Amino acid sequence: MTATAYLNSPLGLLSLTGTDAGLSAVSFLETPGPVATPFGAVPACLQEGHRQLQAYFGRELRDFNLTYTPTFGTDFQRQVWQALVGIGYGRTASYLDVAKRLNNPKSVRAVGAANGQNPLAIVWPCHRVIGADGSLTGYAGGMHRKKWLLNFEQPTRQIGLFG
Repeated sequence: MTATAYLNSPLGLLSLTGTDAGLSAVSFLETPGPVATPFGAVPACLQEGHRQLQAYFGRELRDFNLTYTPTFGTDFQRQVWQALVGIGYGRTASYLDVAKRLNNPKSVRAVGAANGQNPLAIVWPCHRVIGADGSLTGYAGGMHRKKWLLNFEQPTRQIGLFG
């Protein structure tokens, strides 16, 4: 059975979805509606994701350690999403860097498209992917959130390859 919980963050309300098998989605909610789920009411299968996201925003956690079960995605998209985890906290990588990491340097556009379909915002850090020239490029959660996340990680941010 799929469970959902809501978490207040500095970027607005986040929706967490998952099952006993793992976390399947973390997304930004754009419209008012649900309210944050008190931790005691968070379904057991989402408690660790909820706790780790709170710790991330509290600057107590840099790397997520969760079980994931995305409900969609091609093999290529899943490879891209896994590669995102290798972009360390405070670092950025270009779409070309990600494509090269996948041993497919001609797949830059496909990497960008897969990045835009990432079901686990923040947890799989697609916000750390930037243009080859260092410019900020699109972000499914909105450019204001991408800028905020990169600035949030700024004290340790390094431009460059994975690390």
